[in-house]
Amino acid sequence: MNRHGPGTPSVPGIHCGGCLRKVEQALSQLEAVAEARANLTTRSVIVRWTDGVPPPAMIEALAEAGHAAHLGDGNAPDADKTQADLVRALAVAGFAASNIMLFSVSVWAGAGESLRTLFHALSALIALPVLIYSGRVFYRSAWSALRHGRTNMDVPVSIGLTLAFAMSLYDTIHGGPHAYFDAVTMLLFFLLVGRTLDHAMRSRARQAVSDLARLTAHGAMVEQKDGSQAYLPVDELRPGMTILLAAGERVPVDARILCGASDLDRSLVTGESAPQPATPGMIVEAGTLNLTAPLRLETSAAAGESFLAEMTRMMVAAEAGRSRYRRLADRAAALYAPLVHSAALLAFLGWALASGDIHRAAVIAVAVLIITCPCALGLAVPIVQVVAARRMFEQGIMMRDGAGLERLADVDTVVFDKTGTLTWGRPQLRQPSVPHLGLAAALAAHSRHPHARALAEAWQGPAPAIIDVREIAGRGIEGRLGPDIIRLGRPDWALDRPEDIPASAPFPCTSLSRNGALLAHYHFDDCLRPGARAAIRALTDQGCASVILSGDHAAAVARTAAQLDVTQFEADLLPAGKVQRLEALAAAGRRTLMVGDGLNDAPALAAAHVSMAPSDAADVGRQAADFVFLRAPLGAVPCALSIARRAKTLIRQNFALAVLYNAIALPFAVAGLVTPLAAALAMSASSLAVVANALRLNANAARRDRMARKHPQPAVRFAE
Repeated sequence: MNRHGPGTPSVPGIHCGGCLRKVEQALSQLEAVAEARANLTTRSVIVRWTDGVPPPAMIEALAEAGHAAHLGDGNAPDADKTQADLVRALAVAGFAASNIMLFSVSVWAGAGESLRTLFHALSALIALPVLIYSGRVFYRSAWSALRHGRTNMDVPVSIGLTLAFAMSLYDTIHGGPHAYFDAVTMLLFFLLVGRTLDHAMRSRARQAVSDLARLTAHGAMVEQKDGSQAYLPVDELRPGMTILLAAGERVPVDARILCGASDLDRSLVTGESAPQPATPGMIVEAGTLNLTAPLRLETSAAAGESFLAEMTRMMVAAEAGRSRYRRLADRAAALYAPLVHSAALLAFLGWALASGDIHRAAVIAVAVLIITCPCALGLAVPIVQVVAARRMFEQGIMMRDGAGLERLADVDTVVFDKTGTLTWGRPQLRQPSVPHLGLAAALAAHSRHPHARALAEAWQGPAPAIIDVREIAGRGIEGRLGPDIIRLGRPDWALDRPEDIPASAPFPCTSLSRNGALLAHYHFDDCLRPGARAAIRALTDQGCASVILSGDHAAAVARTAAQLDVTQFEADLLPAGKVQRLEALAAAGRRTLMVGDGLNDAPALAAAHVSMAPSDAADVGRQAADFVFLRAPLGAVPCALSIARRAKTLIRQNFALAVLYNAIALPFAVAGLVTPLAAALAMSASSLAVVANALRLNANAARRDRMARKHPQPAVRFAE
């Protein structure tokens, strides 16, 4: 199968689950297309078609389905200006509604006929441009749907707004006692509140794919066959070329080290932050950072076939898979429009036939459309998301994706990365009281190697003056103290006697020597993040299983798992391996929360049912996650899960309130007992009820906080 990579269709008009289905159906009907997956986050589509067949006419098919599309890069979401448009439309509608309501209050207070007509006319002058400007959000969507023979929630909204304005304008021209311009603008305002809140949650499009792409070098210095050097863009690099990689540069494509000694940051591959020595013959992946010395490499893959390109493809595929999750609001919307259309049409026909009064029948139909307006339904999800986001922020948790809140509530398995997530991700000296620590710290202060930094931080006293200090890439640091040569680094380099070199140990080791004679061994470990044990226990109490998936070596992972009483763990996993394990858990029916921090965790964070990362994670890891916790303790994980489950309950209650409201109000409107203004007030009351119910999330939390202060529990301390 082929996948349309650089030519991935970008569809900016995707804004709900219904749009996803329409786009996928339109492309799936094309000949030779095997699969089409639309992504709500990036507003793009991944299309797979049969080998040997020219790319299908995707843009044309999408246009026929009512969705304008163009060929994007498939990696980064299009610039989204919708949020600013919605905010401006909301501000205009709110300003107009408040001013028209002032005129309405004067009419209700008993204004004379001439003054009433003037106020109605002024209201019409205010409402018309507002309806055109702010209402275009709904009109464009409704027209696009109707033009292609389908419907959506914006169709009854647009019809209701238009008919209410038209009826009010007709009555104003003919001196009627009633006009409903206040209802029109108030209705428009509440609708835009829901749409803006919802879009604010949806529009935090993940930038992980873009951030990952930024790790790709723009090019490399290539050594030609005649010995000359030339800089080539990364797209022109081919297998077998010799490239010169300076310290501080990233490997542009997968390659093999020909010569040179350096330290490499391979956290993108393994998740392990400790630098690894670079040796001739070693294979290095694209995106690996060369830390300390120049290297000479031979390329083994083109840019499009490198490790970093494969990670980017995994990210895109994982996000496309997650976007197929249908939100509760999308599922409710699929049933709403046909029901409202039918009720309004039947009310109009019934009253027109029964009374012969077309005007009265139209007023009743408008009242039906207004009273059943999906304001409460549109607010049901976003208002709870906003309240939950505030509650999470108070607990040091940032919510990046509103749909992630719904997915988080379904979680039954929490998958942790080890390095930087369960642990701090930086080495610490295991035995601070070892001898000659001041001497070691004096040398270590001249290096940025993680072990050297740990030694320097562990010593607080005065240090001897060492001269002629030099760092030898991949080996260690050397200097002179009087007539003696002092070395700090790899044991096989610092020590002359083989019997002084320690056997393989469970902890990384750095040795200090004087003239090749052993002075001290320093062992390092990665300590647990605060609250890790308590978080694992809390997740167990909430009915969630805990799993560790790590790229670190088996001994370190087993040691961390034993400290946390976690029985399910795997080590030595590459990014693709983590994604495969998550897919296996999903196939077994598990809903996974992935908690990770590294560059290599980004595909796994995107592939999981929902994801979370600490604020000190790599940029790509943070962008790929649905939630980011700002404080060090891991208690944020069970806290977020608890808030999400409570929010899901409130969302369902809001839907129940909206359905109950419509079940009670609709018969009164159909019976002709409700005017359009009363319908607008009832609609507003239902929206306020939904908002008040959502605020219970904060009220319940505040009540629990007060109870905790009145009845404090004994403090439990954990040796982290």
